Amino acid sequence: MKFFEFDTIREIFSTMRQSKLRTFLTGFSVAWGIFMLIVLLGSGKGLQNGVSSNFSNYAVNMVNVWPRRTNMPYKGFKAYRRLRFRDQDMEMLKNHFPQIDKASGIISLYGSTVSYGKEYGNYGINGVMPDYKDIRMLSIEAGNGRFINNIDMSEERKVVVINQRVADNLFRGEEPLGKYVQIGGIAFMVVGLETKTSNDENGYCYIPHSTAQTIYNRRGYTDEFYFTVTGMDSPEANEAFTLALRKTLARSLIVHPDDTAAIGVWNMAENYVQTMRIFSTIQLFVFIIGLCTLVAGIVGVGNIMVITVKERTREFGIKKAIGASPSNILNSILIESVIITGIFGYVGMVLGIGTLELLNLIMENATGTGGDGPKVFLNPSVDLNIVLVATGILIASGLLAGYFPARKAVNIKPVEAMRAE
Repeated sequence: MKFFEFDTIREIFSTMRQSKLRTFLTGFSVAWGIFMLIVLLGSGKGLQNGVSSNFSNYAVNMVNVWPRRTNMPYKGFKAYRRLRFRDQDMEMLKNHFPQIDKASGIISLYGSTVSYGKEYGNYGINGVMPDYKDIRMLSIEAGNGRFINNIDMSEERKVVVINQRVADNLFRGEEPLGKYVQIGGIAFMVVGLETKTSNDENGYCYIPHSTAQTIYNRRGYTDEFYFTVTGMDSPEANEAFTLALRKTLARSLIVHPDDTAAIGVWNMAENYVQTMRIFSTIQLFVFIIGLCTLVAGIVGVGNIMVITVKERTREFGIKKAIGASPSNILNSILIESVIITGIFGYVGMVLGIGTLELLNLIMENATGTGGDGPKVFLNPSVDLNIVLVATGILIASGLLAGYFPARKAVNIKPVEAMRAE
């Protein structure tokens, strides 16, 4: 007899209809195991995606440093002195710390009037260096021009990169590249259009850092430093770097070593590493729970298959008495196990994926994360290979659980089998 013979399949479905409870219990064990595995793993991934997306506005290895007021007198300087960063401070940090990769000073002015023709608005003006694009992960797509470059810096060019919000408000669908906008009464040529979605409702314009220093009387000074760091993959390494950074700047700016509030430091790399470490633990925990659920499904399928074979020993005896071979009976049991686990495994997979999509929709509506705001749950997903392997394990467990008792049952003499209770 062929393994998948039409009469055998018809007989199997007839048996399944006659034993609805047994079929449901076997299938439920499979569907529940797959369903819970998908929901648990997908929820963990969705939570990780949501939190990770909140880091997308900056490089995850970014450090931001800004000056404040001193709180302690030191070496003849009074307390509450306003600190200012100099260009040489950033060069000193780059030379002192090999971990620093890309770096940019920034001069920020908010609420500056930017106009084009009869259109105008108040937008933030940022004087930045070329590396700022990579640090902030700004996006300038092909055909939308370029970002600030080193020639702009050295020649103090009056060029500007505007983001999409500014372009929409000022140009009203007109091509902005090559046009001149007025910033504080000074003409700047638009050389780039930045299209990355911003969490801020206001538009931004980016001009060369050196140009901003000249125009806004900041020659030799900068408001903040932004830079990326490399080679620091643990919270401890980032914490040590932050401490050393504060001490180095304190010596340069003549600040008391214990006056930690005088220099602000935001080490996103430290926050990111800590967050990813937490999620690694969560993923491990979720995987263990999912594995336990899968094991429970395997045990359920195995127990039901053993009981099924035992209950059908009399049926096997009758089949042998009318001419069925042991291999025919054994094949029908194995095919039945494959059909039940396959169908209900697919049902569990569909329900699990549907539940994840519903959960994602509910979380988006509940937390207002459908737009550009902070997210806590985003795009829950599960590797299809994991689902297929889990289904295969359940099918294999059902086959093994049914095979050994079935082989023993079909080898019993027909007379003895028909006497079985």
